[in-house]
Amino acid sequence: MKSRIQDAVNMFESGYACAQSVFTTYADLFGMDRETALKLSGPLSAGVGRMREVCGTVSAMAMLSGLKKGFTDPEDLEGKAEAYALVRRMSDELKAEHGSILCRELLGLPEGVEREESVKPQERTPEYYAMRPCSGLVRTAARIVETRLLPELFSAEA
Repeated sequence: MKSRIQDAVNMFESGYACAQSVFTTYADLFGMDRETALKLSGPLSAGVGRMREVCGTVSAMAMLSGLKKGFTDPEDLEGKAEAYALVRRMSDELKAEHGSILCRELLGLPEGVEREESVKPQERTPEYYAMRPCSGLVRTAARIVETRLLPELFSAEA
């Protein structure tokens, strides 16, 4: 299967949010329709509801990992541990490349600023994309999905 990494980046750069861009790019592989994927992942963007906590790309990777290796039995401690370990491996890989998995740190918000007060997203302009690392984070998360979560579907050239 052809890599979808650039599809995820293009989606982000066309105005979709970070979590939406990663999650929706791959959700169809698990039988989820595009509209449901967009609705489900949208609020996780901008560090969950623009609170600048865990990066939306990390949340998207976690949701995709749940679709592939999630647990449904509350007594399945081994399944839970495997699911948590997978999310940690993917998150650690993104952190190793970008220095953090926290939105506010990735954006370089001033020390002591935990979240932006406004919930209103910024207008997407060329300047917006140029000053933010988000396209690169989407690219990295999509690569991790393809190489760590879905390697059987995507070639090594991803």
